[in-house]
Amino acid sequence: ADNEDLKKAKKKVCGYPLSIFFIIVNEFCERFSYYGMRAVLVLYFKYFLRWDDDLATSIYHTFVALCYLTPILGAIVADSWLGKFKTIIYLSIVYAVGQVAMAVSAIHDITDADRDGTPDNMTFHVAMSMTGLFLIALGTGGIKPCVSAFGGDQFSDHQERQRSTFFSVFYLCINGGSLLSTIITPLLRAQDCGIYTQQKCYALAFGVPAALMVVSLVVFIVGSGMYYKAKPQGNIMLDVCKCIGFSIKNRYRHRGKQFPKRAHWLDWAEEKYDKLLIAQIKMVLKVLFLYIPLPMFWTLFDQKGSRWTLQATNMDGNFGLLIIQPDQMQTVNPILILTLVPIMDSVIYPLIRKCGLNFTPLKRMTVGMLLAASAFVSAALVQVEIDKTLPVFPSSSQSQLKLLNMAQMFLLFTVSVASSALTTTILLTKGERQTLLIPTTDLTAKPEQGNNAIRFINGLSTEVRYKNVFKKNNLFGFCFDFRITFNLSSGGRSCDYSREFGYGSSFTFFIPNNLVIGPTTCQESITVIEDIKPNSVHMALQIPQYFLITAGEVMFSVTGLEFSYSQAPSNMKAVLQAGWLLTVAVGNFIVLIVAELAKLPMQWAEYVLFASLLVAVCIIFSIMAYFYTYIDPREIEAQFKKSTDDDSDDESRQYKKGLEMASKNYKSDYGDHKDGRETKM
Repeated sequence: ADNEDLKKAKKKVCGYPLSIFFIIVNEFCERFSYYGMRAVLVLYFKYFLRWDDDLATSIYHTFVALCYLTPILGAIVADSWLGKFKTIIYLSIVYAVGQVAMAVSAIHDITDADRDGTPDNMTFHVAMSMTGLFLIALGTGGIKPCVSAFGGDQFSDHQERQRSTFFSVFYLCINGGSLLSTIITPLLRAQDCGIYTQQKCYALAFGVPAALMVVSLVVFIVGSGMYYKAKPQGNIMLDVCKCIGFSIKNRYRHRGKQFPKRAHWLDWAEEKYDKLLIAQIKMVLKVLFLYIPLPMFWTLFDQKGSRWTLQATNMDGNFGLLIIQPDQMQTVNPILILTLVPIMDSVIYPLIRKCGLNFTPLKRMTVGMLLAASAFVSAALVQVEIDKTLPVFPSSSQSQLKLLNMAQMFLLFTVSVASSALTTTILLTKGERQTLLIPTTDLTAKPEQGNNAIRFINGLSTEVRYKNVFKKNNLFGFCFDFRITFNLSSGGRSCDYSREFGYGSSFTFFIPNNLVIGPTTCQESITVIEDIKPNSVHMALQIPQYFLITAGEVMFSVTGLEFSYSQAPSNMKAVLQAGWLLTVAVGNFIVLIVAELAKLPMQWAEYVLFASLLVAVCIIFSIMAYFYTYIDPREIEAQFKKSTDDDSDDESRQYKKGLEMASKNYKSDYGDHKDGRETKM
């Protein structure tokens, strides 16, 4: 009662507790921090830590899986031990330390003793980043089930309307933080920074989310004196696990034929646990059984942050007025989420109902899974187009040789491959002085991150002064912009040269030894050879696959959460929430298993494989949903509360009676099927 009085005495602004504004700002900053870091994570693995695509994808999905496993731990700690407030504080500190560790791990100058732009001790950077990711997973997952519930605690019982508005604003902040961070952090990553040498600025891309996490923690602490802090009430998830464990153990003890059978295996827990609790667990297990096929959806969905981002690195991001970074394409998802959710709720679903179709939640989820599979078919088609534009590089048993005849004269070459020996026959022209360029090693892959590789073969004694080419090694420089500009000067005269590039190209510039430097001679006399063509498949082709996966998310994820909430007993909604988050974690682990076992040489084939697996799982899910009966848990609970001292047989009949009444109440919402079942698909 004292706590309730304190709760009502809190300051209010426009009818809302002042404390919730601190919680909303906290959530916005935390989501900005998480999604901003995650947006550039797979590129950090590939281009900073120098991991291949498969390892980068594997570690990325392992991290995401951990982020969805730790909420169970956070809920148990908050409800059974520390309470929501202290859990948020302590785990936010862990979270902030992890973000700072990630930012430090991305500073290449720390171990770059020879100052060549490449870290000399990669073990340090890998160890720091893995430590940081573990702490982030522990922090973000641990506070996930606490923050929204803590915000709901700030309202009194008579403030249902304000509480509903708070949750709407709360989830708007989640999407707003995700959208802004996915736009901003890739821009920060694309900048050049460093103490001794300039490199892509992953330290800044991780540093800003780290700063936002610190701000999130400070804002939450500032509001400490205004919060209503409910004491831990015990964790229902532990009670559920104990009840199930006791039932299994008791059934094993009474496995002989001399013991009478019971209506349900959970009924073996009646000797120790309340019948109402057992009935509630039965309801939960029915829904959890439906969850078994769901991880495959998340297997596909979360690859938009890994495989699809890597796919975009081989595409053209020039949209005219905007140059889109590969990791910025992920912003299409939150933009479409903010657009499609109101359209679905206000237009699509009402139209379907007017057409007389019984579009139940489980049917929506099935359609969402099919849309996700279609998205991967679209991604496979895009990958086929990308593969057509990629250069053919030699395998380990092959060699490639390019001949460049700058003098436009007849040359006769005899080439023999034996222990890397090269025999050359050259037809010389009498009266001419000629130069033979010894072959040098070319690139064996497209330039990374969409950059352009530049090589100069300079016949003059003067030095090439370039403005925007970072010298990476003795053979190639890399242009981070989309225009090369350099200058030649000798004897007081100079000339400039400039050329536009696309994404991911490689060029060789030949400066002839007889070039007479003048105002226009550079542009006219320098010969440019295109070694690797620029990316020609436009990033806009990824928009259809993002649209399909987002439409699938709206129909699957949003509907799934609504379905789970409606089918859960009043005291076990957190249990189903934990089960839902567990499907996300399992889905990310499936990515690792399938990608590792399949070992498909072509990326488009892997996309088709994942799409096929989801279609197969979707068929299984639709069959399971066919036999599911919608219920109203409140009706079943009400039946049990009317009679608390029934025997086992009466309890079974009571459960069936409540189930029948609950099903009838759903006929007005989901239609009246001739056999009485509400979920035929």
